[in-house]
Amino acid sequence: MFDCIIIGAGPAGATAGYHLAKKGRSILILDKAKLPRYKPCGGGVSPAIKQWFDFDFTPVIENTVTQVEFTWKQGDTVTTKLNMLEPMWMVQRDRFDDFLGQQAIAVGATIQDNSEVTQIKFIQDHWQVTTSQGTFSGKYLIAADGVRGNTSRWLGLPAKNEAIGAALEITNAEATIPPQKAFFDFGSLRNGYIWAFPKSNGYTISGGCFKGSIKSEDLKKQLLNYARQKGWNLQDYRYSEYALALWNGNQPLHAQNALITGEAAGILDPLIGEGIRPAILTGVKAAEAIDRALAGDNRALANYSRIIREEWGEDMALAAKLAGLFYQFTQIAYNIAVKRPIAGQLMGRILVGDLKYRDVTEQAMQQLKKRLLPGFGWG
Repeated sequence: MFDCIIIGAGPAGATAGYHLAKKGRSILILDKAKLPRYKPCGGGVSPAIKQWFDFDFTPVIENTVTQVEFTWKQGDTVTTKLNMLEPMWMVQRDRFDDFLGQQAIAVGATIQDNSEVTQIKFIQDHWQVTTSQGTFSGKYLIAADGVRGNTSRWLGLPAKNEAIGAALEITNAEATIPPQKAFFDFGSLRNGYIWAFPKSNGYTISGGCFKGSIKSEDLKKQLLNYARQKGWNLQDYRYSEYALALWNGNQPLHAQNALITGEAAGILDPLIGEGIRPAILTGVKAAEAIDRALAGDNRALANYSRIIREEWGEDMALAAKLAGLFYQFTQIAYNIAVKRPIAGQLMGRILVGDLKYRDVTEQAMQQLKKRLLPGFGWG
């Protein structure tokens, strides 16, 4: 019997497995895909995740970003240099996730791929997990199986708020990639925005609709139009759509001898779409909670829900308030909350994890509301 079975080998699951195995716990990580597996994703990672690991991520960092170009419908350009100690990392998710998984294996975790979980059942004092490759038992369970994973539903936890996202990955080894430059465009995609991150041999263009809905064909059309207007060669590209799970408030993230993490927990930033850093955060905190529970702490799992709410969820509630105004009045918000030089710096600091929404929300809300009052105009 394992101390903990983790369903999903993405950033949250691999992180939890790594930290639990380092503490000497017996860990099994299950994933339905053959690893390493393709994962559509913008691939921007905050360097702030270094604080949670004792190894170097350099082998899987494809590029870094030190400046960001903001546009309104591909015009009205503002370029901001990110004057931080360390630039934002760019990664390919198949390599990044596999790298984390290999670190977990190196400290004693077991990873079994091609193993789709078909049933979980709590028997007396442990979980019985049935998969396409056999049945396993574990004292505790961590769900890290993504937005559309079944585990959180099987555990009886609330449904997540879902949005739609897409990635257009352009591969062009001969392309001239602007060094360390990312792009954010507002207005082209209603109720969301388009971002493009440089990789070693091309770009990943992503789009997210964080409020309301958009037709699949319209989302793809907007991303393709964006790439064409940039003049990027579309001879070799891959397009994927996926669900996004946004933070939806004071929700329980624990059940009987079980926790949910990462995208399964709905931890995505509802304003800028950041998901990798919070997924890793939940993996770290889940490992701490399971370790304490195994040591006899009966409140450890409930405390995990509280800790994630306090350390991430409360900030996401503020982000949701900003998003509500930003995506309702996008052009006004762009003019007063993006074009100002200090605003670009603040957004950059949030992107790399150097700043929290609680540090900027009150002032930003006041600026937006002021411009929306009668007599203040719409420019």
